[in-house]
Amino acid sequence: MIASLPDRALLSVTGRDAVSWLDGLITQTVEGMTPGDLRHGALLSPQGRLLADFVIQRTDDGLCLDVDAATAPDLVSRLMLYRLRADVRVEGVPGTVHALWGEDAAPAGPADPRWAGLGRRRVGDAPLEAVNASLGDYVRHRRRCGIAEVAADGLADRAYVTEANLDLLNGVDFHKGCFIGQETTSRMKRRNGIRSRILPVAPVDGGDLAPGTELLNGDLRAGEVMAGSEGAALALLRLDRLGNLATEGGRVVQLSRPDWMPPAALGLEDAD
Repeated sequence: MIASLPDRALLSVTGRDAVSWLDGLITQTVEGMTPGDLRHGALLSPQGRLLADFVIQRTDDGLCLDVDAATAPDLVSRLMLYRLRADVRVEGVPGTVHALWGEDAAPAGPADPRWAGLGRRRVGDAPLEAVNASLGDYVRHRRRCGIAEVAADGLADRAYVTEANLDLLNGVDFHKGCFIGQETTSRMKRRNGIRSRILPVAPVDGGDLAPGTELLNGDLRAGEVMAGSEGAALALLRLDRLGNLATEGGRVVQLSRPDWMPPAALGLEDAD
């Protein structure tokens, strides 16, 4: 399957200080990348909440960020607040983003840096003639894989790195130097302070779960649906309340553990 992603935009980060400057702001290390490399990272608030996530590509003259198109101008403004005297420029550039998944995607581009099972990613290349899937097809595939995106799935300023599973999806380098929000992020990971995570859910009777739907474990609130459509939803759930889930109206909801998520991340000792 090949889909064009018109909901994505490209930002170039160039200038003498581009790499070291961005490295000091975001959750991922970009020092040492070579042209063509892809990595996954995020910008956090000083309090450690997610503001934006992106795919990072090393280019010959700096870096290219594959970002949510609707929030790209805001991300540029936020990044430029930290420019100070650094020799760096952040600006939108033309280009396309394509996602490729399925058995025939292997030779078509580098693996998505979040999880290889998500497929391949083509950033900034000319449009592909063989597009045979829609943006909706890709979003459904991504959500069924249990992988959230900050802007598209309503997580901006509402979730921490570990809640959105960036610690499990190659989105954080816990061994790098300082970055914005590092103290909270490191403390939650180091002190086992992870109480909630995003997980894929679906009603047993089929259909959709609307964003904002409250999920219950008995009489206890277990979490909330953050995004969902066409039978593929993501919910932020408390790890100590992952038993029998239902909506307030009594619809039974099933959750699944993604293939990339170790059982220990949910407090389980075996695969199920």
